[in-house]
Amino acid sequence: MQRLTQVLVDAGVAGRVLRDRQFAVWLEGSAQRRYNLVNRALRAGELVRLARGVYVVHPDIAGSLPHAFVVAQNLRPGSFVSFESALAWHGCVPEAVRLQMSVVPGRRKAEYSVPLFGQFRFVPLALRSGWGLVGVRRVELSGGIALVADPLRALLDLVCYRKLEPDSLARFLEGLRLEPECLTDVHSADLSRLQAVYRRRMMRVIDEMDTLWSGHD
Repeated sequence: MQRLTQVLVDAGVAGRVLRDRQFAVWLEGSAQRRYNLVNRALRAGELVRLARGVYVVHPDIAGSLPHAFVVAQNLRPGSFVSFESALAWHGCVPEAVRLQMSVVPGRRKAEYSVPLFGQFRFVPLALRSGWGLVGVRRVELSGGIALVADPLRALLDLVCYRKLEPDSLARFLEGLRLEPECLTDVHSADLSRLQAVYRRRMMRVIDEMDTLWSGHD
């Protein structure tokens, strides 16, 4: 086993997402020495580069992989998992979701093809400043911490991302096939609280969603 790999296993962090700047915590010597040790572990297949400066120890050695949401958090710090990815994790949609999607601050979108994990997409939304994390929770998962949207927030983010109009909302929700119990506790007050998150266009859509759900009470 390579020197770096052994150090990470002994430190109990082999199952976590690792960033290059963290290696200085466990390795003595110069930056060049750390660089050399990282490259040796990569060539040996014991360390896997997920993106620039982001790594995991190969699961054959670590015994497990971090959760994909933890990987997303490390690929783009400040982002949070939402859309179908969060809905599937909460058990709200019946289909498995292959693409991991997150909301990212700012205006730049990004996409990564990540070894061992697949595709990750990070997209900005038209959100009001200071309200971006309403309806988002901090979750402890295998290998670390991730920020994940609650079901209602994930659904509204998806509606916002698709740029849906009020008259297409009912058809969209029907096609999504949400599990009935997923949003049974959602009330008008919850929708009103999340109206503050989005820009003006979403106000009419949220009002229509409230009307649709009230009609099924």
